[in-house]
Amino acid sequence: MTRPPRISVVVPAFNNARTLDETLRSVLDQDVDGLELVVADHASSDGTWEVMQRFSGDPRVTLLRTDGGGGAARNWNRVTDAATGTFLKLVPGDDVVRPGALARQADILERSGAVLTACRRDVVDADGRVVMAGWGLKGLSRPMSGAEALRRTVRAGRNLLGEPAAIMMRRDALVAAGGWFDRFSYLIDLASYARVLVGGGFSPDPEVGATFRMSDSQWSVALVDAQTAEARAFHAWLRAEHPDVLSESDRRAGDLRAGLMARARRLSYRVLKRRMG
Repeated sequence: MTRPPRISVVVPAFNNARTLDETLRSVLDQDVDGLELVVADHASSDGTWEVMQRFSGDPRVTLLRTDGGGGAARNWNRVTDAATGTFLKLVPGDDVVRPGALARQADILERSGAVLTACRRDVVDADGRVVMAGWGLKGLSRPMSGAEALRRTVRAGRNLLGEPAAIMMRRDALVAAGGWFDRFSYLIDLASYARVLVGGGFSPDPEVGATFRMSDSQWSVALVDAQTAEARAFHAWLRAEHPDVLSESDRRAGDLRAGLMARARRLSYRVLKRRMG
């Protein structure tokens, strides 16, 4: 009888023809046993499916297609539903996993019993140049309850845990929580982490284990404003759903901080856009 994989890496790809080869090789080149890689093309128009075919001969790889529509959640849940591993990491089709990250994060979850771990990451531009090194985990540098990790994240007014490529979680915990949660379209990652973390513990991975690629679409002031409004709505939801996790003072502090962080992001995006242009 074939043993189920230990680690599932899932890649919801959409118009990632330029970067997807690097993303998939960063996963498959890892020195780790019990790995499966599930990739789904969400009705791309740029040759993403053709790039995926380069990996069709690898027995660790499953290639899928997802019908158009449904937003990010459709493809994120598509690849996750097809995964069978104990631990799960979602990697967007333009990000990269650093060598050793998969084995290290699986070991952290196994040893600690936590439901979720997160590493620091390098933020890179469209050409892969590092613009912010070793980003993330401020205030989350030690093991703690999931509730405490969420409180610290809300009070910071931003996602301290990081983008999906920085995260590994127990797959059954995400499934039990209902999968990827898209009530907050800009915060599908953080809102989903929240539903996992309320049921378990958090243990950090202090290493730089991933890269997150910035794009021009993230430099819109209107987008920053929409994200800030949604962050406040997320705080209100978490307070209503889990008053034992988030107090009213936590919610108010998070709302205030989210506004301050929005101003800082506008300034940093202007600086980065000049540098990356």
